[in-house]
Amino acid sequence: MFPRLLAAVVALAIVFTSPAGAGEVRQNPKAVLELFTSQGCSSCPAADAVLAELGKKSDIIALAYHVDYWDYIGWPDTFGDKANSDHQRAYAQRWGSSRIFTPQLVVNGAEGVVGSRRQEVDIAIQNSELVLPVEFRSHGGMLRISIAPKAGLNESVVWLVTFVDRAEVAIERGENEGKKIVYTQIVTGRQLLGMWEPATGARLKLPLAEVLREGSNGAVILVQEERNGLPGRIIGAASFLR
Repeated sequence: MFPRLLAAVVALAIVFTSPAGAGEVRQNPKAVLELFTSQGCSSCPAADAVLAELGKKSDIIALAYHVDYWDYIGWPDTFGDKANSDHQRAYAQRWGSSRIFTPQLVVNGAEGVVGSRRQEVDIAIQNSELVLPVEFRSHGGMLRISIAPKAGLNESVVWLVTFVDRAEVAIERGENEGKKIVYTQIVTGRQLLGMWEPATGARLKLPLAEVLREGSNGAVILVQEERNGLPGRIIGAASFLR
């Protein structure tokens, strides 16, 4: 996805003197929450509601990855994507598990809990920390990202994740038949932008029109450790909502 965007990513030194443009910017949050959910899962609406509530907090970045592996039970998820299912499987493989389920909530790429169990979720968040500052600015039709250098950390992958902040879906079949459910922070795409290095940091500039395509109105930058091609802990993040 985003072939023109990838070609337009420019690594250069940028001086961030301009205020953020219209929209909401969240920088240096406490936690990134990745919820693996499905419209066809009867136990997911409670977790979707938890994510919506937590996503309102200024120190949390929430993302909903709608999976496709429950589509066969009668209702194809309108946001479902095999790439989201594969992302969840990659976490399971990293943790030495062959099992994936919904609703699973992954906190900072390091711990998975049942997303509808609010007490477990709150404990996981309380014990969370993102150690790497990420600065996100919007100005002149560009999104500008500055990721500071920081010794003692591992070289990590920089991801761009786009999302839609809210959508209401009337579900006509399957386990949630007859329900009208509001979904939030719905992931629409995930793309590798490059690498962050502890000694030098990273500077990126992205064209806003290319980032927020296909109905997306928000974007997240994630800096995530990786081992043998599998996702590890998230060490830094920032988000932009138009």
